[in-house]
Amino acid sequence: MSDLGGLQKGELVVFASQTIASYWLPAMLMRFKLRYPGVDLKLIIGNTTTAAKAVLDGLAEVGFVEGSVDEPALNVQPVAEDELLVVVGPRHPWARGKPIASAELVSGTKWVMREKGSGTRSAFEAAISHLGIGPAELAVALELPSNEAVISAAREGLCATVVSGAVAAPLLMQGLLVKVRFPLPSRQFAILRHKQRHSSRASLALETICREDKAAEIQNGEDWAL
Repeated sequence: MSDLGGLQKGELVVFASQTIASYWLPAMLMRFKLRYPGVDLKLIIGNTTTAAKAVLDGLAEVGFVEGSVDEPALNVQPVAEDELLVVVGPRHPWARGKPIASAELVSGTKWVMREKGSGTRSAFEAAISHLGIGPAELAVALELPSNEAVISAAREGLCATVVSGAVAAPLLMQGLLVKVRFPLPSRQFAILRHKQRHSSRASLALETICREDKAAEIQNGEDWAL
């Protein structure tokens, strides 16, 4: 990628799922724009399912998703890592800080969830499926189409929800949400490309910037461990 320094003009259309588009990708796009000011960027926001379809249909050259994508025509490569949290409002019984057993996910609360097709929801459902809990067993009281909507509903009511740690962080600091003591595995943010289409220099440059950020996070983690 040594020739990327000469990248002076062009256009790159990116489709990203909501969590990535709101909380992680903007910093990557700003670094790209500072490095390559002549390249026009267009960001389209949806969920993991719509991002994959956009890349398949040629509406976007690259997609960024946090959910699982099982599509043979797409190349899926991890570029970052994210933490998933179960959170509740301060009045919820789970806000008292006791560890939550797997069975209580079914019997102990109602849920407010993102829509089907959301990467956050699919990652959570995959995690609990490994614990022997079918997603249909959860008492889902409400489905909402954005991270902001689900955390707003959770903080005001007695439902639990699951969101990215980046989404929850400001409200956790303010005491408006409480992290539930139920660990979930981390998940990968991934970049999608169509296997049969040429990768532009602009898209390769953006991927390089994303991987630089991941490498910096790994190095920072190693430094803290010393």
